[in-house]
Amino acid sequence: MQLTQPLFRWQNWEQFKQGELQVAQAESTFAAAGQDLIVRVAQAYFDILNAGDNLEFVKANKAAISEQLAQAKRNFEVGTATITDTNEAQARFDLAVAQEIAAVNDLEVKRRALQLLIGDVPPGLKPLRPKVELDVPAPNNMDEWVTRAQEQNFNVQAQEAVFEISKREVNRQRAGHLPTLDLVTDYSENTNQNVATAALAPRRQIDQARIGVQLNVPLFAGGAVVSRTREAVALQEKARNDLENVRRAAQLDARRSFLNVSNGLAQVRALEQALVSSETSLQSNRVGYEVGVRINLDVLNAVQQVFSTKRDLAKARYDTIINGFRLKQAAGNLTEEDVQRANALLLP
Repeated sequence: MQLTQPLFRWQNWEQFKQGELQVAQAESTFAAAGQDLIVRVAQAYFDILNAGDNLEFVKANKAAISEQLAQAKRNFEVGTATITDTNEAQARFDLAVAQEIAAVNDLEVKRRALQLLIGDVPPGLKPLRPKVELDVPAPNNMDEWVTRAQEQNFNVQAQEAVFEISKREVNRQRAGHLPTLDLVTDYSENTNQNVATAALAPRRQIDQARIGVQLNVPLFAGGAVVSRTREAVALQEKARNDLENVRRAAQLDARRSFLNVSNGLAQVRALEQALVSSETSLQSNRVGYEVGVRINLDVLNAVQQVFSTKRDLAKARYDTIINGFRLKQAAGNLTEEDVQRANALLLP
């Protein structure tokens, strides 16, 4: 029986430290996956709302065009309009029917995409509150978000752990040149007896116990240690470059998301004003058509403009919320509390 207790083996110490870093890397990777799940679920949720809004707008547009088509037919029958107005309205109506079919299909696809994430077909989802107010990023400074992304982004933290592991690996391979020191103890029992003379000669038994310190000094390993060390150094340089690439990607994501949120808020305000103007223009064109100073095509274009603006406004709001999630994800501070705040923007 032999027992060996290492006293000094530097490569074992480096391997122990690598294990700690691997735990940190796994925790960062898990946290990054959690944030990614939040973004993907929120994206799928708002994709359904966007597809549903688009379907409602298409249906409303179709109904408005249908009404305009009926009016054009009546005017043609009484001789106050030409067949051109009826043909234009009919063409717009047929296009609206095709758009409705595509919108229904898109909504079903978006519902199945959310089902893929949550494992169930989602029931009716709550839409955003009417005229919801979206908050600006806090802090409202892009450089601060970029700094947070460099330091707190979980992908960056995971890659930093990988880089530190590669540095430890270089030290572990170089430790192949270092001596090792072990505490060694062994115990043996040797029994000897001649079978032929067993009755005359007694059985001999020798027990030995030893304890000591064993020093091993490597002299030559055929270049294996040097070769493995060179490989570890090359992998360390690769890990350094990968870390720099991940940091730059985090910076880019933070800048892009911040700009998308800021521009999205401005776009929402502009589209809200554009919607008011489009609705006013539609009313003016309808009155003008009734008195004969506007043609049916003008009214159809105005109707199309109103519903197109409503669709773009809804999408701009959804995109701004999602980009706010992506901004916090880049900075590494996206949590379930952000989901709860976004949920407060929905109808109760």
